[in-house]
Amino acid sequence: MNHNAGSRVGSVMLGLFALFMLAPLYLVIVNAFKPESAIRQRPFSADPGVLSTDYLRSALSSPDYNIIKAFGVTVLFVVLVNALSLALAGPAAYVIARGTRPWHKGMLLVFLAGLFIPGQVLVIPVIYVLRFTGLMGTIPGFVMYEATLTLPLSMFLFVGYIKSIPRELDEAAQIDGAGRLRTFWQVIFPLMRPVVVTAVVLHTIGVWTDFVNPQIVLGPTSGLYTVMTGVYSAIGLHTTDLSVVYPTLLLAIAPVLAFFVIMQRKIVGGLTAGATKG
Repeated sequence: MNHNAGSRVGSVMLGLFALFMLAPLYLVIVNAFKPESAIRQRPFSADPGVLSTDYLRSALSSPDYNIIKAFGVTVLFVVLVNALSLALAGPAAYVIARGTRPWHKGMLLVFLAGLFIPGQVLVIPVIYVLRFTGLMGTIPGFVMYEATLTLPLSMFLFVGYIKSIPRELDEAAQIDGAGRLRTFWQVIFPLMRPVVVTAVVLHTIGVWTDFVNPQIVLGPTSGLYTVMTGVYSAIGLHTTDLSVVYPTLLLAIAPVLAFFVIMQRKIVGGLTAGATKG
């Protein structure tokens, strides 16, 4: 009886927590299809009589915010950041995972330390470095900075997973004449697919939803804006017009939300596979 009562209490608490977390998303979705008067009077209402897709179409064709361009720029950044992150973290994780000397563990700790450093702390030093190298306000500068931020998590996932892969595969490849770099890319890397997909999904969501870094590193003078910085610029002109704010927000978060829902099993699967193998 006590067990059943505890289960019911847990279910109620979980339901309340889910409602609390989903309420903002519900507000964004339902109000993206309503006129401003309906939003202000009954923000939680989903009356079919006032719902319309006209507001989404207006946001798509808004002269203040070219959302198609923003999508294209953000997708470009996502691809470049993930490619650079894999190119750097993969071989580095392989060397550390297969290494037996104390400095290998030391290097891993250096990378993992990045997980505990708030991104805001890095902004000012990064600005000085990018200005000194002439990369401030440029795509290469932004991509390198974002890729650097992904390395701690990538290293954490990759090293643990590679350690679970038998060393006999490395030895067999070396007997066939393959060097260490070729062994990694042709033998080890294909076996890392679950954890690589997990890292790519997490990095994609991070780059897509990032606001502070593109706002500071790229800046308004670059003429480039991501989805999030573009939304900020667009709704800044219409902060009192909720029939513009909500549709713009929905268009910004819809792709990454759909991506997360589709790929959530990949995230859990990759983390579980690494934990099980490790």
